[in-house]
Amino acid sequence: MKKYIGIFALALTVTACTETETDVEEVDEELPEENNIEETDDETADIEDTEEGGDVDEDPGSDALDEEEEEQGDAEAAAEHEGSYTVNKNDWSLEPVNDADEQVVLLTIDDAPDNHGVEMAEILYELDAPAIFFVNGHFLQSEEGEEQLEAIYDMGFAIGNHTMNHQKLDDVSEEEQKEEIVGLNDLIEDIIGERPEYFRAPHGVNTDHASEVVEEENMILMNWTYGYDWEADYTEPEPLAEIMVETELLRDGANLLMHDREWTMEALEDIVLGLEDKGYGFVHPDQIKE
Repeated sequence: MKKYIGIFALALTVTACTETETDVEEVDEELPEENNIEETDDETADIEDTEEGGDVDEDPGSDALDEEEEEQGDAEAAAEHEGSYTVNKNDWSLEPVNDADEQVVLLTIDDAPDNHGVEMAEILYELDAPAIFFVNGHFLQSEEGEEQLEAIYDMGFAIGNHTMNHQKLDDVSEEEQKEEIVGLNDLIEDIIGERPEYFRAPHGVNTDHASEVVEEENMILMNWTYGYDWEADYTEPEPLAEIMVETELLRDGANLLMHDREWTMEALEDIVLGLEDKGYGFVHPDQIKE
């Protein structure tokens, strides 16, 4: 709320008038329903009062209170994700440190935002399941692609780098490898205001030079423990959900690879619920440390 006080001198009499204007923030209709945080009754009442022209007293300490609430929220968020994990580069699993839970897995989605990335983010958001979306630069060359990336990011999901053109890195020069990685970091930063903190090479093929670039960019290098949704036997939701949960490769700290695909989207809820039924929790990307 902004208050403007104008003082006008007329003859020898001084009068003061105060007008209150309230800018009511519009709800972003672009974001999915799950991402639009519902207004509390108090917030709704405040908006209705101001829309009707009711006067609201200015609270000189409101800025300080807002800062305190923000700090409290940060503290609560940090407490929610106690402990941390490091990436075991021998098998790309997540290893717990600082008393972090052991029976966890990491959910990741590659090749986003293609056709179903936002819908997959909505499903995960509804299930309160954190994940990293590894994005490709060639999906961000349109306004629609940029809006999809923003929607995924605004739902609170971590964004990873999966190269600009999904180029197999050992097939190109060191200069091209750097551009594939750094060029996408620059593009993502232009769209969401942050550079990615995680990198996964297309086809799982890293090179020494690419690893050096990733380190220079202060990103965490990743691969995966298992994934199936590109295999012919698992391009239907039911068999994919079953193998992702029942595979003998499932173990504590497993790094699960999925893709922005229709059948994976349709299997996603069953995968998450199946893992939970087996007692697994989910690593929040903020817990992953170098």
